[in-house]
Amino acid sequence: MDIKVKKALEAAVNNYASVEQIDGQAIFPGLAEAFELEKPFMEKVEAMDAVFDDNQRFEELREYTFDLLMINFFAEDVQKLEEDYLDSEEWESIEEETLDRGSELLNILLYLRECADDDVEPSLDDFLKEFLLVEEDEFQDEYRIYEKVIANQILVDSEYSEIAKVSATISEDDELVDLFYPLFSFFNEQNPNQAQLESYAEAGSNKALDIALLQLIINYNS
Repeated sequence: MDIKVKKALEAAVNNYASVEQIDGQAIFPGLAEAFELEKPFMEKVEAMDAVFDDNQRFEELREYTFDLLMINFFAEDVQKLEEDYLDSEEWESIEEETLDRGSELLNILLYLRECADDDVEPSLDDFLKEFLLVEEDEFQDEYRIYEKVIANQILVDSEYSEIAKVSATISEDDELVDLFYPLFSFFNEQNPNQAQLESYAEAGSNKALDIALLQLIINYNS
């Protein structure tokens, strides 16, 4: 299991559990075991899903954990497979089967991984224009998904309360409804101190998930 992924998963589970006043150890060991299985990717997904099925109080974290499982696959498992595995029919079949799984968190994690590899300081502008290529005509799906983020880029320099206020206006059907607040907050301050974390938690509308997602991103990036 990739060390960054492990830190991110543990931070997300423990922070979520702390706010919800439940036991993170009820789920973290099982998830870690699923990540570390020496088995094909879809069997890891089944193992991960089984852990969430048995621990319904953590359901909000399921698809974000899938994103971590995917990034862990790219970081660890692919190294043990054939060089062109990601171009294989088998991987194409997996992509088809998991089209409705995960979230846009995967793009954020892939971007942060690329920044670390290239020794580049992450920024919202760079994420949108250089990674997602939202200004290019052939990437209009990304533009559509991130339209509210693009329109509100000025928020990256705002207080958490202002970011949260705009976040509350995002439609429940929007793919970024849960990620808008932690995404902007991360690019606002990538290494928040305790006082900042408390302000962030206080301003959010879904405290447990808000904190879990921000801590997931921070710890993956650290």
